[in-house]
Amino acid sequence: MRQRDPLANPRPLIRRVYSYVAYRIGDGPDAEDVTSEVFERAFRYRASYDESRGQPVPWLLGIARRCVDDARLRRPQVSSSEFSDQTSAEDLEGDAVRRLTVATAVNRLDERARDLLALRYGADLSAREIGQILGLRTNAVEVALHRTLTRVRSDLQEKRQDQSSALGEPSPRITP
Repeated sequence: MRQRDPLANPRPLIRRVYSYVAYRIGDGPDAEDVTSEVFERAFRYRASYDESRGQPVPWLLGIARRCVDDARLRRPQVSSSEFSDQTSAEDLEGDAVRRLTVATAVNRLDERARDLLALRYGADLSAREIGQILGLRTNAVEVALHRTLTRVRSDLQEKRQDQSSALGEPSPRITP
């Protein structure tokens, strides 16, 4: 029986891989280079793809994770203050502050937590799919994601309270 080509329909795969990579290292030329490297490796090793283990996305994201790690070793780290020039017509300053605040909170997380967020929100994978990639049970992934999001929310709330007290404003009430 002939195995189907995992790269037969590359367009949606490229978008998913690029989204994951951009979430991990930032969008732009570096993310494009890493995405290209992922597909170069995938093409070279596509005979090793095992169709019985699921869709090609987890296989490609496993390659992407290794490529991101390799890229981090080769390239200098980007500081949290270096972001793209995407602008919002409404509240440019507020938008920039929110992006920097969230990026700072995410950068404070350990590598595993950042990877979980990138797989969930960058690559748009379910907890089950993330579990397949990382070799974890779905429940373990859900718990880890919940804890990670709780840490980020807590960090953001703490930052918001610090800013409010620095400005002499009353702290906003937190409602669950």
